[in-house]
Amino acid sequence: MNRNSLKMTVAAIAVAAAMGGAYSLGQNVPFGHANAATQPTAAVAAPAINITTPNGLPDMRSIVASNAPAVVNISVTGTRKTAATGPDLQQMDPNDPFFQFFRHFRGQMPESNQPLHGLGSGFIVTADGTVLTNAHVVDGAEEVTVKLNDKREFKAKVLGLDKASDVAVLKIDAKNLPTVKLGTSLQTQVGEWVLAIGSPYGFESSASAGIVSAKSRNLPDGSYVPFIQTDVAVNPGNSGGPLFNMNGEVIGINSQIYSRSGGYQGLSFAIPIEVAMNVEKQIVAHGKVQRGKLGVSIQEVNQSLADTFGLAKPAGALVASVEKGSPAAKGGLEPGDVILGIDGKTIEAAGELPAAVATKLPGESARLQVWRKGQTRNIDVKVGSFGEEKVAANEAPSADKGRLGVAVRPLTPEEQRQAEVKGGLLVEQSGGAASRAGIRPGDIILSVNGQPIGDIDQLRGIIAKSGKKAAILIERGDSRIFVPVDLG
Repeated sequence: MNRNSLKMTVAAIAVAAAMGGAYSLGQNVPFGHANAATQPTAAVAAPAINITTPNGLPDMRSIVASNAPAVVNISVTGTRKTAATGPDLQQMDPNDPFFQFFRHFRGQMPESNQPLHGLGSGFIVTADGTVLTNAHVVDGAEEVTVKLNDKREFKAKVLGLDKASDVAVLKIDAKNLPTVKLGTSLQTQVGEWVLAIGSPYGFESSASAGIVSAKSRNLPDGSYVPFIQTDVAVNPGNSGGPLFNMNGEVIGINSQIYSRSGGYQGLSFAIPIEVAMNVEKQIVAHGKVQRGKLGVSIQEVNQSLADTFGLAKPAGALVASVEKGSPAAKGGLEPGDVILGIDGKTIEAAGELPAAVATKLPGESARLQVWRKGQTRNIDVKVGSFGEEKVAANEAPSADKGRLGVAVRPLTPEEQRQAEVKGGLLVEQSGGAASRAGIRPGDIILSVNGQPIGDIDQLRGIIAKSGKKAAILIERGDSRIFVPVDLG
């Protein structure tokens, strides 16, 4: 997935005066359990929902009728500093006497304030005017206006926004407002029908429907949220709007789309409502959001890695690296550990771990169920304050022949200092099994099957005893990742 192809649904139809084009007031996207006390009772009793029509298809008319009054349109205004750009240098003749002028002095051109406007969606969660939307809808806004389904408009105060989850909490001065009914995404199943209401391209109170395509989806922008993926048509302006199940309950907030064109292309992503209500609860109570962190880099466990580590099936989160001085390091976690659960909750996929850790407040304890060297053990960790827990990307293998097939050399003392490692071997050439697995020149081999590597003979000896598979920990740039290598 190309990172540049992943675009916010952005509160947009954002137009800058004197400038054509779209504008987004911010961007970016923790998993928490909704507190029952924070889930309001709807001000107006929702009518019974007819789940299916005579032909067996879901009937969503009552869902729209009962919830549309609580879905709002959000418009924002602000300003952005822009520098005068001058002519397009790519279109100018380099021999033009003004070419050098613009090339040298463009960066010194004065800035000007350009008015910006944006549109998004939101929904009312308390009868006294608490509204949820996306953080990127209102980030940087100087004025926020909430327009209700009945055409009433209110100036809104931004109580707080959390860029890590892409959730913002607004407050309008009103009473006895209609509210949505909050549900849970935990029991949502892939294939279920879901419905979105919002203001795509400014068309207010638009409904669109589809199914849940996947759960706990992690996106390549490093977000901390286990997104609900759907094929519901979501477009610019839908950002911040609710995603309903067939019981008429909100299970998520529409936040992002995958698009090569800027518009809907069949992939939409919603923030689970548990995440949003955890953020809302903390912002209302404390004005900010706190969440826990371990201080590890993790990756998915595929079949090859499961076989290498002796797991019965691919599951859990494989620890690729442990941050120095982090809660994970203090608790005794090591690279090569596979975290299978936290506080009794099973971790099936790597993306579930950051979401579960995020429910913890800094200073709270968590018991991790860890697979290490063929055995399960419990490790108690006191979580720290949130910082990005990066999920390492799986590298695509390249084709070659051979067993391990690498030419390596020991790191110099200076290289070890720069890489902050002890020992390790620098890959100078990669072929054979290593190349097929994605190991390439410039990578640093740190360990094989959990054993730290200090010299070439040690590497050869371990590989010779590894059988058909080996798990090699490499450092590439600022990231560490386990690479499963099929030795044949």
